[in-house]
Amino acid sequence: MPEIRQNIITREWVIIATERAKRPEDFARAAADRVSPPRYVPTCPFCPGNENQTPPEVYRQPSSGPWQVRVVPNKFAALDSSAELSRNIHGLKRTISGAGIHEVIVETPEHDRVTALLSEAEMAHVLETYHRRYLAVTSDPRVAHATLFKNHGVRAGTSLEHPHSQIVGTPIIPPGVRDRMEHALRFYDENGECIHCAVLADELRDRERIVAQSRDFVAFLPYAALTPFHMWITPLRHTASFAEATPEQLADLAGLLRTVLRKVYFGLANPDYNITVRTPPSEARGLRYYHWYLSVIPRVTRVAGFEIGSGMFINPSLPETSAAFLRGAPAGPA
Repeated sequence: MPEIRQNIITREWVIIATERAKRPEDFARAAADRVSPPRYVPTCPFCPGNENQTPPEVYRQPSSGPWQVRVVPNKFAALDSSAELSRNIHGLKRTISGAGIHEVIVETPEHDRVTALLSEAEMAHVLETYHRRYLAVTSDPRVAHATLFKNHGVRAGTSLEHPHSQIVGTPIIPPGVRDRMEHALRFYDENGECIHCAVLADELRDRERIVAQSRDFVAFLPYAALTPFHMWITPLRHTASFAEATPEQLADLAGLLRTVLRKVYFGLANPDYNITVRTPPSEARGLRYYHWYLSVIPRVTRVAGFEIGSGMFINPSLPETSAAFLRGAPAGPA
């Protein structure tokens, strides 16, 4: 019988459609869908030797010699980094100038290198770059919030196949972020604890939906996962903002994220996916009622009319079944 579950953190309701449930392995992509890209593409702006095809870089690792990670302004930026911030109200019409920052984080010089197959050291370089650019972008007085995300594959929204992530610093705090913070504050006022910490403690007791765990983080499927294999990777110790992540935590996260992505890669045959760093604004450091995390969403189902019309998702796989599948999925060779 179908169930309708609620994620207490996001307040989203999800239909767990057990009547149309598939076996976890049925979500794997057909091998015919995939075409292996070459190591180097002359027209790719992110391949070494083509650096003149991007705006001037703002950061690189290492700082001299051949780069391993490179950050450049997005050539087709959603926001204007040179614009002044202004607000205008004309009756019921409100506008804010499109001032902000939009950068691309090129994760590797190798065009055909899948993020899941980066070494742990390479993954650590990427996460360190995430953190450095997050701090830099949020230090801009025009930026109220920064969103870090990765699109892998066409179904996830990517337009260039060379492995990369993006960061967008906006002059407003997105409504979804505000709503979650306000709900978390109400929960804290009523219960005296962080809602994320409460959910995390519950998941660690149940262990049904946990995929993997490290010293500082745990990866699990939410009780009301929006889609099959939708995962959260959460700090075990209460930490409000991604800005507060320490170098030791980022190094530990690199190992766990690599394990999770490799399980998705080998278990589901390299599906398209999105990764998002879910964090409150950087000035929210030290908040007792909020907790940052990573969201990993494999794109193994499609959003259709019901989801668009209702705002609810239909998940054709039990989160407990999906978690068990990923726990047993191979992480591949070291």
